[in-house]
Amino acid sequence: MTFIAIAPPSAGAGTSLPEVGSVENDGFYPDIVLQDMRDNMHLDGTVTSPRLVQAIVAAVLHVNAELRDWKLIQITAGFAGLAAVPADRVNRESVNISHYRRAVYCWAKADLTERYRDYDSTASSLSDKKTMEALDNAPAEQRRNAHWVIADILGRPHVTVELI
Repeated sequence: MTFIAIAPPSAGAGTSLPEVGSVENDGFYPDIVLQDMRDNMHLDGTVTSPRLVQAIVAAVLHVNAELRDWKLIQITAGFAGLAAVPADRVNRESVNISHYRRAVYCWAKADLTERYRDYDSTASSLSDKKTMEALDNAPAEQRRNAHWVIADILGRPHVTVELI
């Protein structure tokens, strides 16, 4: 007879936890709601709330720094917040806000993927090797996505250059 113990859902890794709260932004850019980040980036309970907040704060700081000059131009033009900057709207929201959130989500997810990478160093099966390759590429792909939506906000074309 075999006994298998299963952790309760509230304490187990991999469960979806309801998240309360947000990371407050600088007033120009929107706050980042933790549950929205979890839902959009498919994060489960293995990412703790304190770690999620830390990753989002780092991502907000990075994206805000990338957009610093553009933000100053918008403020000088009389726009008090990102929502006030003229832009197309999708789903009743400025595309700039959508792009901004995506940039933060992607940057934070890249950081989380690098730090929460769980792997079998032997990669014994073909599926393990494919999973390892996907985990190796995921942070770079998320950062590329963040750079592209930042370029969309700035009105620049998407350019990816890699030196050999």
